[in-house]
Amino acid sequence: MTQGPLTTEAGAPVADNQNSETAGVGGPVLVQDQLLLEKLAHFNRERIPERVVHARGAGAYGTFTVTADVTKYTRAAFLSEVGKETEVFLRFSTVAGNLGAADAVRDPRGFAVKFYTEEGNYDLVGNNTPVFFIRDAIKFPDFIHTQKRDPYTGSQEADNVFDFWGLSPESTHQVTWLFGDRGIPASYRHMDGFGSHTYQWNNEAGEAFWVKYHFKTDQGIKNLTAEEAEVLAGKDPDSHQRDLREAIERGEFPSWTVSVQIMPVAEAATYRFNPFDLTKVWPHADYPLIEFGKLELNRNPENIFAEVEQSIFSPAHFVPGIGPSPDKMLQGRLFAYGDAHRYRVGINADHLPVNRPHATEARTHSRDGHLYDGRHKGAKNYEPNSFGGPFQTDRALWQPVALNGVTGETVTPVHAEDNDFVQAGNLYRLMTEDEKERLVNNLANAISGVTRDDIAERAINNFRQADEDFGKRLEAAVQALRG
Repeated sequence: MTQGPLTTEAGAPVADNQNSETAGVGGPVLVQDQLLLEKLAHFNRERIPERVVHARGAGAYGTFTVTADVTKYTRAAFLSEVGKETEVFLRFSTVAGNLGAADAVRDPRGFAVKFYTEEGNYDLVGNNTPVFFIRDAIKFPDFIHTQKRDPYTGSQEADNVFDFWGLSPESTHQVTWLFGDRGIPASYRHMDGFGSHTYQWNNEAGEAFWVKYHFKTDQGIKNLTAEEAEVLAGKDPDSHQRDLREAIERGEFPSWTVSVQIMPVAEAATYRFNPFDLTKVWPHADYPLIEFGKLELNRNPENIFAEVEQSIFSPAHFVPGIGPSPDKMLQGRLFAYGDAHRYRVGINADHLPVNRPHATEARTHSRDGHLYDGRHKGAKNYEPNSFGGPFQTDRALWQPVALNGVTGETVTPVHAEDNDFVQAGNLYRLMTEDEKERLVNNLANAISGVTRDDIAERAINNFRQADEDFGKRLEAAVQALRG
């Protein structure tokens, strides 16, 4: 900001910013003191509604660089050649906490990346886990209600959390992740990121592929124990945000190696489980990681409110060569995210610097509304028109792909290993004895807070079905804590 006299919002110089105008010395304040009224009115409106989920977050700018040729899989321009760089903005977050919550808590972490490509912004809105608690967006409001404050007690309640999880066995895989060692990352820099959903890539020939994104931290994985996190959350609630900012200020730019799993479209229908189920991963033995990029964060935001709090991400922001899959959670998010940011920030939130395209120009016929900046001037606001306005390309961003020859189905085809426990059990059996002990202890400490026996028993039974030893040890640990 340039130096000079303090002014009102209209630009008039301010003579006295210390005292309100009064009717005589010590008299009542005058309504003609418009500086006072302007400041108070603005202050009352400084906050916007916080995000319903992922409210607590931090972000930074950086660069994505292509390191391997993937043009046989996608025609996306920002992936068109090795060495090509694209500006990015990445927002990290926790899921359940509010804007003032602590960073060091047991919670999934949001990992949302905005690629400012020459074909428009591409938003990849993922988490630090490759799976999620549910597979269908119709259950999302119910799930989040269990993670938020109870309408009667005003606190998060173990009854609600484990009641829902126990009645939703598809959550077993994600809960096993959450209560394992990676449930509390030591920092945003020391955790992986995942696109989580299955997405679609299309190449120039029109061939389609199903893909999953992986961001592997180059700093190494570091986590906190429950005891370490409890101390840190109380001592420094802003620990993760501070760590990210200070690392970038020191020039220690965090980075991630970016890979993708690729499944030919023809294999999806006969794969041994539903490849579009967000509660499941694709084993690397079936579809190995293909490295194709490097993401580095190297610039902090200048203003947290303007660039982090007002940043918006939507899984519906695709670019040519990339599209959605039949994943039911993804399909719900395609609507929900855009709807949320239009309510929370405003109908023209895409006009804000952090959200608008940086490598191209947005050319739409949308006009007016909150935050509209008049950028279109007197141009026509409809299409088609005869005045040289923006026109359609007649080429879809992605290739329509029918699942089992049809679209619009509400019933998912059955696959050989389509149950909710196989992969959770496999994950448990991969752990060392020390990791298993910590996982069981973390879960037992949480479940012991449940007041209804049927809720606790149902929750424990899901883990028993994943692995008999898992369930037996967990039951014993809960009983020991309950006395």
